[in-house]
Amino acid sequence: QRRVHGGIAVMGHVGLTPQSIGIIGGFKAQGKTASAVIELIGRAKALQEAGCFAIVVECVPPLVTAALSAELKVPTIGIGAGPYASGQVLVYHDLLGMLSHPHHQKVSPKFCKRYAEVGSLISAALSQYKQEVQDGTFPSLEDHSPYSLNKGQRETLCDVLANNDYSEAARVLDELMPK
Repeated sequence: QRRVHGGIAVMGHVGLTPQSIGIIGGFKAQGKTASAVIELIGRAKALQEAGCFAIVVECVPPLVTAALSAELKVPTIGIGAGPYASGQVLVYHDLLGMLSHPHHQKVSPKFCKRYAEVGSLISAALSQYKQEVQDGTFPSLEDHSPYSLNKGQRETLCDVLANNDYSEAARVLDELMPK
């Protein structure tokens, strides 16, 4: 309530909350008993009364989302909560299949639909980048080094380096500069 009165827009969150995963033993559906649903509605109404502009409803049965949505005046945003919320959200890492490690496959939420498998593309791109850096083919001077000193500044820099006891730097630059 203090945040809202301080001018900060706050979105509430009921059902499975990420900070509770360790306490409840993982990604487990919430609101699976009548008493749990009454408690969820009470929490959501308290958040609404505190001034939240919307409520995220996560990992609850669709009928629970319908009940919450019916009782609230603010929009509900479902994540793993069925089709009866005012809107929907998914974590884009899951939606795009960004994480391709086998461990992530085991812990991805059951409700998440993958629209792509970009994790394998990302992994391949990172491997190619690593290899090109190790081979010395990236970055190339021709294609990936667009910044330069004009000829007068290059010559001045070598003199200034040499005069400031940076003789090794001056020697290296002298070898690298076009003659």
